[in-house]
Amino acid sequence: MENETPNREELDLSRIIEEAIQKAHAQRDPENSGLRSELAQERKKREQMEKRLNELVDENRRSQQLAEQAERFAAVKAELQQLGVGKVGVAFRAVKDEVVRGEDGRLYGKGEDGTLSALREHLAAWVAANPEFQPARIAGGAGAAPSRPASTASGFPLERIRPGMSPEELEQARSEIARVAAQALGQAL
Repeated sequence: MENETPNREELDLSRIIEEAIQKAHAQRDPENSGLRSELAQERKKREQMEKRLNELVDENRRSQQLAEQAERFAAVKAELQQLGVGKVGVAFRAVKDEVVRGEDGRLYGKGEDGTLSALREHLAAWVAANPEFQPARIAGGAGAAPSRPASTASGFPLERIRPGMSPEELEQARSEIARVAAQALGQAL
């Protein structure tokens, strides 16, 4: 029995040594330990964070582009209004693609030949070349309504004529109607 005990101690000792060596190898080799799975999880988290960061950067870029576009459009519309354009929306749609922002941050109009000019100058030249966008200079024409004087010379407005007027007001209304009729007949002749 004494012979078996040293063998058993030798087995226990060799087994303990092998286990220690395996643990030492396991600590150095992440594939055999749980570090491999932790590294994979950390990599996934990092990749997800990078993806989210890239999405936020793209969203920020789009927001900045939309804000710059809105500012550019507002400046063009305001300039068209200052130039006296009657239908700003229609004129804006015609010129919005010609307006660009320069490196200095100012707005420029791109001419047909590709040259850049200041926004005001470009739009002024465009409005001059397209007078149909300016309001009519003469208030008359086939579709124009005749102008009506707001008040009369005698001071009695025709809009005040109504049933149940006092005799004084009725007399003023009759004299005003007679005056307007005489004036109209005088112009017709």
